[in-house]
Amino acid sequence: RQALVSVEPVRVNIKKGQVIVRRGDVVTAEQIASLEELGLQRGQVSYSRAAGIVLSVAMLFVLAIVFMYKNTPAVYRRNHHLILLGLIVTIILLATKATHYYSDYLSPMAAGALLVAILLDTRLALMTACLLGICTGIIAEYDFRATMVSMVGGIIGVFTVSKISQGYSLTRSGFIISLANFTMIIATGMAAQTPVSLVLKQGLAGVVSGIGSAVLTIGSLPYLENTFRITTPAKLLELAKPNQPLLQKMLIEAPGTYHHSIVVGNLAEAAADSIGADPVLVRVGAYYHDIGKLKRPYFFIENQLGDNPHDKIAPSLSTLIVISHIKDGVELATEHQIPQMIIDIIRQHHGTMLVSYFYQRVVETEHGGSIIEEDFRYEGPKPQTKEAALVMLADCVEATVRSLSKPTVNRIEAAVRKLVRERLNDGQLDECGLTLKDLNTIGDVFIRVLTGIFHSR
Repeated sequence: RQALVSVEPVRVNIKKGQVIVRRGDVVTAEQIASLEELGLQRGQVSYSRAAGIVLSVAMLFVLAIVFMYKNTPAVYRRNHHLILLGLIVTIILLATKATHYYSDYLSPMAAGALLVAILLDTRLALMTACLLGICTGIIAEYDFRATMVSMVGGIIGVFTVSKISQGYSLTRSGFIISLANFTMIIATGMAAQTPVSLVLKQGLAGVVSGIGSAVLTIGSLPYLENTFRITTPAKLLELAKPNQPLLQKMLIEAPGTYHHSIVVGNLAEAAADSIGADPVLVRVGAYYHDIGKLKRPYFFIENQLGDNPHDKIAPSLSTLIVISHIKDGVELATEHQIPQMIIDIIRQHHGTMLVSYFYQRVVETEHGGSIIEEDFRYEGPKPQTKEAALVMLADCVEATVRSLSKPTVNRIEAAVRKLVRERLNDGQLDECGLTLKDLNTIGDVFIRVLTGIFHSR
């Protein structure tokens, strides 16, 4: 065995323009082998082998479809996500086939797992890394070492970009994947008793593969984001920076709303971590949920320094002004190209709630009996996701607790429980997927955070 693996492969160099065989010559086995390696001559096709490969790949794709149906239904139900996944897999497999002629360890397989993790889903990315690793082994003439290296590199790459709330560095990911590839190539080469010189060459190819995967991911990510209209965690983290134009404008023109939005973001993010919602999306959605107030900032109490302009106008007009901040926010977000998932939170964060203060003022008048309650409700829709519901709850809880004259622990807890219960009983949380257990957990988190913010000093 040792003598067999120590035999160096036979290499034949063919120069450009060199004649391999002439018309009429008797063709030797060496000439046929040269033509086949250059792709100029096809050997006899083995139909059983081709059928086996087709069946194997078909089984892998069936497995992927079942996995998506069971574990990532959000991807499975969106055609453009499926097209994106198919495009990524196809490009990576073509790149693997191209690099196969140089080295089976040069393929940028990890790029496929990285792109799926960032653009679609982390669990699906792990599945993709495994499937691409198996496909690499098939392309490499059923080389188990190539499968192992590709699979491990892809899985480790997914882990390096999975902490979305802290961001990620694709450059760092590339170096980590390179190190993993090199380590696996050395380990499997030693186990297979491959000559040291050949293992080192393969290890160098693995390092290039890791760095190339990061480069390919960095280069293709913006185009895939824009083409398929996908908002990545990196994009959301960029929107959360204080130097964003809308946030800067809010800080200057509506400082009360700005401070309120920051506290709502902290509340909602803490609760999101506790119930398995997306903390980054919740935080960014909270930062932008009230940007519509920029159009008329002094009609909202957190921005008022003196007189309240609502005292001088009819309650029905005040209601229209308050409700319009949703429509104004959607228009501002669209104008500044804010992602759709943030716009959805802006549109849904009040659901179809009643503007109770102005409604009660009208009811108390002599014409109160002819008032239609629906005219004093937000247009909706109700929150459709856990993230939108969290922003709704954090929004009302923060505003109410801030207005308490003496925010003791008991008063904060009573206010939080009451507000959550009111929105539950009003049907505002019917379409967002939150359970009663989730609501209890959210309330506990809100009470803990708000007690720390508003306790007496």
